[in-house]
Amino acid sequence: MLRFKSLGSGSGGNATVVESGGLLPFRLLVDCGLGIRQLTFRLAQSGLQPEDINAVFITHEHGDHIGCAHALALRYRIPVWMSQGTYSAIGSPDFDGLLHIARDARAIDMGGLQVMPFTVPHDAREPLQLSCNDGSSKLGILTDLGHATPHVIAHLQTCHALLLESNHDTELLDQSAYPHFLKRRVSGDYGHLSNTAAAAIASAVTHGGLKHLVAAHLSAKNNHPCLVQDVLSSALGCLPGDILVADPASGTPWLQF
Repeated sequence: MLRFKSLGSGSGGNATVVESGGLLPFRLLVDCGLGIRQLTFRLAQSGLQPEDINAVFITHEHGDHIGCAHALALRYRIPVWMSQGTYSAIGSPDFDGLLHIARDARAIDMGGLQVMPFTVPHDAREPLQLSCNDGSSKLGILTDLGHATPHVIAHLQTCHALLLESNHDTELLDQSAYPHFLKRRVSGDYGHLSNTAAAAIASAVTHGGLKHLVAAHLSAKNNHPCLVQDVLSSALGCLPGDILVADPASGTPWLQF
């Protein structure tokens, strides 16, 4: 059995804790896009301390995902996984033996938790998203991509829970004060998912065993939780309240499945 909790999701920072069950639970921190004090504070609110984290997985080099990963790893001696491209993009700092290179479609065994990275189209050097599996439960984490390729959809099949980017409402983005180049970047094939695009992905991977769908990485200016819930629930044939939205400051409650 797995459980997970977003510590916060948005342009101000992203971090998610994934925990496997058992007498000795394994805890993976996916992204670390916060300052170390704020991360420690949010972990404490979740009943955890930095020392409780067994590993960190960084999806890509953007500041709202990499955050304090280097400082956290060195201070608490936590192993870190990221792609070679991400490592190069952050300047190849010395992780003092704690760095591991993640690769597309190559499983990582983390002691009761298997992590499967997969490539996504995003404006980063070598971005990876991932699924986490303990043998009976599967969580998919998919944020920061411009569109879903068949490779992405294939890796999200059979998920029992899904943390899914739903970044912007297309109309709100079009009408926003963003400069034209930024609108093109956000809405482009290597930018971020619209609510409609997220709904299409959810529809493509939904099945009777999908217990939790969490919308994440919402734009503070070009989206609203009610819009996200309406679009995703319509696509899945459920109630808007069945769609949980990760808050930028507080994330989500612990979700078990």
